[in-house]
Order: sequence, then C-alpha cells, then structure tokens
Amino acid sequence: MAEPLGLLKVMVVQGRRLVIRDFRSSDPYVVVKLGTQTAKTKVINSCLNPVWNEELSFSVTEPVGVLNFEVFDKDRFKADDKMGHAHLSLKPIVSAASLRQILGVSSGETTLRKVAPDSDNCLVGESSISCINGEVVQSVWLRLCGVESGEIELKIKLINPPVTPSR
Repeated sequence: MAEPLGLLKVMVVQGRRLVIRDFRSSDPYVVVKLGTQTAKTKVINSCLNPVWNEELSFSVTEPVGVLNFEVFDKDRFKADDKMGHAHLSLKPIVSAASLRQILGVSSGETTLRKVAPDSDNCLVGESSISCINGEVVQSVWLRLCGVESGEIELKIKLINPPVTPSR
C-alpha cells in the first residue's frame, strides 16, 4: 500500500497567451491529474489570458508522482479542443518538505531549494521552493507543450500529515 506523504494544494492562478481555438478566442479550463486523482477548474468564457484563482487538492503518496496539466477549450456541440499540456515533478517539493522537517523550520520565510527548467518539468524559468510560516510553497509558470503558445501560473503547497508517535 502507498505511504501517505501529505496534502497537495494546487492553486491554478492564471493563464497567458493561450491559443485561439474558437473563431476569435477560447473558453479555457484546466484539468489537473495526479495518478488516478483528477480535478478541473471552471470555464472562463472568451478569454486568452484567464484568471482562475482556484485551489484544487490532491493526496500525495509514496512513490511521488508527476502533476499533469491539460488546458482545454470548452465547446458546446463537439468535443473540447486541446489547448496544450504541461507537467511538473513533485520530487523537488517533497524533498524540500523533508528538508524543512529535518531543519525544523517553522516560522518566517526560508528558501529551501531552487528548481531549474529541465525534462522533468515544463518550467518557463527557475522556481523557488520556500517554507513560509511552516508551509512548503512553490510558485511556478509552466509552458504549455504541443501548441504555438501559452503558459499557466500555479502556486503549489504541500501540507505534511502530522507525525504520529510510534509505540
């Protein structure tokens, strides 16, 4: 059985420069997947730079997976059009959360590590993972793959389960 590592809160903040899939615009929404867990944002009508500000929650288990994002254009009478996809490895934020526990950081703001763009993620630029008042947080911009343009902004927070004393 998979060992629980905590609760992952994914804030889908906004998108920018999304591709046009309807006549002049698109009606975008984001589908977020972690293993078999799936959640989606609301549809923002007629917008290529949508602001969602929606928080989606997932349980994180060992082995640590990859967070997958797909952006779609909502269509009324046919299948929704794909507007790009991206992925982000959760290994850096999980290892930063372990580091926070080892160091005992619980107040203030401390940068735990930096993540550079590579094949394990779709980062637009370098991203920092910080401990802010005891919470492990990562703010990222992801470049959408498989399309001409588009990026999404996310704020990811890992909340570790309370440590249960062993008997």
